[in-house]
Amino acid sequence: QVQLVESGGGLVQAGGSLKLSCAASDRTFSTYAMGWFRQAPGKGRSFVAAISRSGSVTYYAASVKGRFTISRDNAKNTMYLQMNSLKSEDTAVYYCAADRDRNVAVTTLEYDYWGQGTQVTVSS
Repeated sequence: QVQLVESGGGLVQAGGSLKLSCAASDRTFSTYAMGWFRQAPGKGRSFVAAISRSGSVTYYAASVKGRFTISRDNAKNTMYLQMNSLKSEDTAVYYCAADRDRNVAVTTLEYDYWGQGTQVTVSS
């Protein structure tokens, strides 16, 4: 069972940038599809971005496309989310997730393992 640990969250002003990391404990990291989700206060968990096992395929939510970039380094068992031009509506707890069965996945139901989350707060 893979364990996922997010880091890199924090407080940033609107227009600023943050880079989140998700470190996986499993050396078979490259066999997992990976994704980022977020949950704002009082709302459900929503899709942010996904990346295929090799990193060659990526998907983004419309709300973050062009501002966020998902990537992974399979040699380091780590996934990243570069967030630029942050807005107040990006404030949420961000979770990384791993799916063992698919090359890429975009819904919460497809993912098998989740991290504990990291808080991102964007002040306006």
